[in-house]
Amino acid sequence: MYFFCNFGAITNFDMQNKHKYSISLLLFFVFTNYFALAQKTFPQNGVYDDKNTYYAFVNATLVKDYQTTIPNATLLIKNDEVVQTGTLVAIPDGVTVIDLKGKYIYPSFVDLYSDYGIAKAERKPGNAPEARLSPKKGAYAWNEAIHPEVAASTLFVANPERAKMLREAGFGVVLTHAQNGIARGSGAVVTLADDKENNLVLKGAASNHFSFKKGTSAQGYPSSLMGAIALIRQSYYDADWYEKSKASSEYNLSLEAWNANKKLPQIFETNDKLDVLRVDKIAKEFGVSYIVKTNGTDYQRIDEIKATKSVLILPLVFGDVYDVEDVYDAAQISLSQLKHWEMAPANPAIVAQNQIEFALTASGLDPTKFWASLRKAIKYGLSEEQALKALTATPAKILGLEKAIGSLEKGKKANFFIASKPIFEDEAVVYQHWIGGEMYLQNNYPLTKDLRGVYDFVVGESKYELKIKGENAETLKFSLLKDTNSIDVKHKISGNFINLSFVLEPKQNPNLTRLSGVINGTGFGGEAVLADGTSATWYANLKTASSTPNELNVDKIDEKKPKIGAVIYPFMAYGNAKIPLERSSILIKNAMVWTCENEGILERTDVFIDNGKIAQIGKDLRVNAAQTIDATGKHLTPGIIDEHSHIAITGGVNEGTQEVTAEVRIGDILDSEDIDIYRQLAGGVTTSHILHGSANPIGGQTALIKLRWGAAPDALKFEGADGFIKFALGENVKQSNWGESNNSRYPQTRMGVEQVVLDGFRRTKTYTAAKNNVKRGEILPRKDLELDALQEILDKKRFITCHSYVQSEINMLMHVADSVGFRVNTFTHILEGYKLADKMRAHGANASTFADWWAYKYEVIDAIPYNAAIMQEQGVNVCLNSDDAEMGRRLNHEAAKTIKYGNVSAVNALKMITINPAKTLHIDNKVGSIKVGKDADLVLWSDNPLSVYARAEKTFVDGICYFDQENDLKKSKENQLERERIIQKMLDNKQKGGKVQPINAPKKQHYHCDTILESYE
Repeated sequence: MYFFCNFGAITNFDMQNKHKYSISLLLFFVFTNYFALAQKTFPQNGVYDDKNTYYAFVNATLVKDYQTTIPNATLLIKNDEVVQTGTLVAIPDGVTVIDLKGKYIYPSFVDLYSDYGIAKAERKPGNAPEARLSPKKGAYAWNEAIHPEVAASTLFVANPERAKMLREAGFGVVLTHAQNGIARGSGAVVTLADDKENNLVLKGAASNHFSFKKGTSAQGYPSSLMGAIALIRQSYYDADWYEKSKASSEYNLSLEAWNANKKLPQIFETNDKLDVLRVDKIAKEFGVSYIVKTNGTDYQRIDEIKATKSVLILPLVFGDVYDVEDVYDAAQISLSQLKHWEMAPANPAIVAQNQIEFALTASGLDPTKFWASLRKAIKYGLSEEQALKALTATPAKILGLEKAIGSLEKGKKANFFIASKPIFEDEAVVYQHWIGGEMYLQNNYPLTKDLRGVYDFVVGESKYELKIKGENAETLKFSLLKDTNSIDVKHKISGNFINLSFVLEPKQNPNLTRLSGVINGTGFGGEAVLADGTSATWYANLKTASSTPNELNVDKIDEKKPKIGAVIYPFMAYGNAKIPLERSSILIKNAMVWTCENEGILERTDVFIDNGKIAQIGKDLRVNAAQTIDATGKHLTPGIIDEHSHIAITGGVNEGTQEVTAEVRIGDILDSEDIDIYRQLAGGVTTSHILHGSANPIGGQTALIKLRWGAAPDALKFEGADGFIKFALGENVKQSNWGESNNSRYPQTRMGVEQVVLDGFRRTKTYTAAKNNVKRGEILPRKDLELDALQEILDKKRFITCHSYVQSEINMLMHVADSVGFRVNTFTHILEGYKLADKMRAHGANASTFADWWAYKYEVIDAIPYNAAIMQEQGVNVCLNSDDAEMGRRLNHEAAKTIKYGNVSAVNALKMITINPAKTLHIDNKVGSIKVGKDADLVLWSDNPLSVYARAEKTFVDGICYFDQENDLKKSKENQLERERIIQKMLDNKQKGGKVQPINAPKKQHYHCDTILESYE
């Protein structure tokens, strides 16, 4: 025989007692199930009870997996496993049967990105921020942010309160890890049951975790995003060398763990959509397949992210509306913030539409808000099937646990929850969550009765409407609708008995109307004593079960699929609907052409652009052009080249924590979303040399970019350009202007700077000789990214641009270069260059200087505004640079200053920002002058380009017009209209009860040489 527990309608006292018996029996089996599944390695005090538990859930709508839904189905489980599912399931003797007619069963969700049960890491007191080596005791890695040896399974401690919240959000299993550091260690798969940790861990070493955040590490390095990337790359090479080298001189537990973890799924957390692309570059370099946890901005670069072929973990964190009623407050919010608020809920749908494999996570959310966010994503286009797959099958597959979790099939874990209706509908309620065959009551709603809804309510001869709502059974709120008035109803429920009381007409009769009755299958009813003391019958019949579990704090969305704006590139003000790629043919007629070649200035001349190149130059050209521009009275110049810039950088311009950081690369951290790109296009700049800062004697590798507004970071890079690296001399390097607390890093003197440079190249030569002398069959020396970059200098494959001011130090570096065997390509700033211009010319160095900066710190006390002219007279190739995002917008004005101070000709002044920097950067064969065959990087000016009245009307890069003054005005109006559209939407949302978040105005970091960040996080 089997036990049958009827959880349906109970209409009388006998049925109520039967219900009590059934519940007691159910709890007995759940209780004995705990002992049946307990770990056998633990002793028990008393007699062992090994009884098995057996349940059949019948008449349910069973969602077996994300593709299969079975109506009127049976789910048969024994202990912690699914025995059988379907419509023709034979129920054996001894089985407890639970009738779920009208209810739904779903497989438990799986979260791939959690820190459940892991204590938050805290920085240890006493660790100095300038620490050079990890303070961690033992044979571990030198850097505290690299700790792959950390295992979540050894840190995991069950948290019943947190587990309950996650169960109520539908999760039965999570992958948890210590979310601290760059190489974070292994994650563990655990269930959310209430049990001993030994019984909760399904897989101890299930994943390997990374991020770009150094976390609680007290070490200085890395202090920048590029430093974090370099540290990850070096660690991969170190681990590979360690694994291959049988005679390693060190034993390293961190590298041992790094190599051991390589066989696990690799999960990488990112903070920005561009980080996803950075992770992909690391993946390709080392042959790794990362599962990337994103920040929900994927839709903004979906084509590039799709091309990475990465599996994504998507958060469902959608911000509340901004409080934009105040005009001044609203002006502080950027267009990108406004658009992201509107579009973020559509991110999962857009990812799915692009056929990218993904999982969903509750990470970053209060678990009580998970259902609201998930349902919002579905209203914005994510299908229910896609959502369920991303919460069950996909994470199970990633973890290699598809045979145990992710669906309700024979032999899998009995992890499921029971809901009132399809779970993605607003009104759905989770009644119970079963994990490993153990039942957990959700929201305090028993399966027997969920009273929430709208009822036809009759007392004697009077008819009303009764509404019952609330977040759970303990917070139910009853209200009676009479005409247009709402009357609060007090209630008391005990089992299936219910008592109600209310005042119908307080002014006429303040007495209570009192009702007592019994809950039944369609509502409830009984006897009433009215306000006048007479008796009557009453009943309430359910009309619609329409209340939502969290309706008191959920933002209602009226539209089935809300309308949202379009993605723009970049995702900010002045972005384009499409990335400009089309290189059409353009004929510019009758311009004053400043060639910056021997031809000088050509009056009333035509320039024909075709396929991104300058195709013809001459008068009265007859060509078939897609577009003709009348440039009569206007001036055409080559695009301005800023030899020394710090725009388009994210995560810090300096890795100033060590004296030599040649391993870091500006090219790793290019920010294609920097508004300074657009602003400088408006000033006629087409190419920028993006430098590391001047915090150390040997800094990082530079990046040369074209200002292709809207392109992704790698698409900004100047194709085929030589590599450069930043050196520095002076006060910044010896930290004399960093404050009294920065006095431990070498060097602290100008003499020490010389020794750092000498030592760097000495170590490089030793390292290279060791590599070259390796015999067949021997292991190559450990790959050192820092020394590889310095060797490129000796091999004339990478070139030095050196921050410099003082004559003595400039002399010193040229002497060191001559003695070691390299050349300083460029002295930048070089404000005492006029004192030794002849020596610079003899050395072969270029100069990149300011027009009239002086006396802003002691080491520039001897600077003069005649510097550029004097160096040029001595035969030095001279450029003018910005080193400043603002000044980069008006380098034409800086060039004009040399005419005032040095009587430089107008043509030679313009050359200082066009062909001269092109020569300095070894790209003069492609850009810097107007010559047939060169790239069509051109600027059309309204007036003489050296005039303060001149405006850049059009700026072309590769023949594509990236800035147009008329289009700029049009975009400005479009931006304002888009802002106002979304602001009105926010105001409407707020009026409907939407939650409001405070104004968080974006802060744009403008870098220059000596910008020092304590941390990029």
